[in-house]
Amino acid sequence: MPCKVGIPFVVIECKSPTTEVGQAVSQTIRNQRDEYIPALFTYVQLVIGTNKNECKYATVGTPAKYWAVWREEREEQDEEGAALREILDRPLPQEAKAGLYELLAEGFGVREPDAGYLVRRALTQQDRTLYALCRPERLLRMALLYTVFDGGRRKVARYQQFFAVERIVERVKQRDEAGRRAGGIVWHTQGSGKSLTMVMLAKALVMETDIRTPRIVLVTDRVDLDKQLGNTFAACGLTPDRAESGRHLVDLVAEHKAHIVTTLIHKFEKALSIRKFQDDSTEIFVLVDETQRTQLGSFAARMRQMFPNACYIGFTGTPLLKREKSDVARFGGIIHTYAINQAVSDGAIVPLLYEGRLVEIEQNKAAIDVWFERHTQGLTPAQKADLKKKYARAEMLNKADQVIYMRAFDISAHFQQNWQGTGFKAQLVAPSKAAALKYKAFLDDTRADQTSSVLPLAFFLYVDSLYTVAMISPPRTGRGHRPWKGNKR
Repeated sequence: MPCKVGIPFVVIECKSPTTEVGQAVSQTIRNQRDEYIPALFTYVQLVIGTNKNECKYATVGTPAKYWAVWREEREEQDEEGAALREILDRPLPQEAKAGLYELLAEGFGVREPDAGYLVRRALTQQDRTLYALCRPERLLRMALLYTVFDGGRRKVARYQQFFAVERIVERVKQRDEAGRRAGGIVWHTQGSGKSLTMVMLAKALVMETDIRTPRIVLVTDRVDLDKQLGNTFAACGLTPDRAESGRHLVDLVAEHKAHIVTTLIHKFEKALSIRKFQDDSTEIFVLVDETQRTQLGSFAARMRQMFPNACYIGFTGTPLLKREKSDVARFGGIIHTYAINQAVSDGAIVPLLYEGRLVEIEQNKAAIDVWFERHTQGLTPAQKADLKKKYARAEMLNKADQVIYMRAFDISAHFQQNWQGTGFKAQLVAPSKAAALKYKAFLDDTRADQTSSVLPLAFFLYVDSLYTVAMISPPRTGRGHRPWKGNKR
């Protein structure tokens, strides 16, 4: 049978249905080492480990824990199934069939009459993944637009990143009566790789033939996020210009000195106070990180004043409250979602388990005594006496501080009884910086002079209108409690 010479674009390690797909992954990683066949992987864009019922894919050099599963979006599933059915039921060309029989005869001693070709078999996960990733048009698009080099390490898109960018590109081709491109919101849960999604989107916008001269503005609301996003783009080979001030921002956008600009949201107000600049281009794409924090108020109004006809694409992973959902509708609606349960199922984030808790806020002595005895089992009499004395101090505090003190006491006691010595730590998120400082002071107070009831470490973070505790069960204090349902690995 004639052999066609080419370069290997994909390497697939295929195992039997009774062999774990993890063995295919580990074998592929092993084969990339110097003592095996590293030259095989020089030009390879994708590596796939599969058995009949499970598939994982990655790029060359990817550790096993980062190999991902591919799932088609619901819109593509019916089309994919029909296309696969047609391919599987198509008779093999005589030349291919002869070659297969020859291989079977040489390797397994099977004669042609005994080797019938199975038709109308059920579709498998292996079929679906190979069709999704390896059909020519998809494979070439994955290599061209959805593969990046992050700090020299090759990374390929996960399915939610791929479909988010594809949906965005489809959306921005639509225009309203004034010629402005349609925008919207991408809601991907934390840990889903939003920064790399923005990098891939930038590449796709530049490569899109319908967009002649795209300019991209990356907007955040915190200095650390601004630097992180800029560093991610730079590591992936796209070098953005960072606006150091409002004046610098105007210089960058007014003189077209940069095709990609990163800036903080408040710099728009400062920029317009220096120079009343307006760019009416519809080829400006404003990518906004954490949209729910940056699209409200005067700062966002100034941004839209500078770019009245720009296409605005927002990215967020924060649960949306009722008011924020209406803001999303005005922003352009949801373009794509990647929910928390999907991320947990994919292994992208780890789940958080919850235990509902009720903290006694009012100073009801009988109720407190019952609660106290139930939650201090295992402590020595001296420790119980010390904790009860500190708990009673809440009577001397004002109402707001009393609530924080009671929660701090509950957190400390619950952690000591359930988590101390397990190696886990605690994280507390408070509604304000002032509240976070009070939690710190009260936690220190409740654990002072206790040798067996010490929280090893507590991180205090400021998040708008959100109170929750990760790694230890969050107290439930009434309406408004909205816990996170996922956490970065």
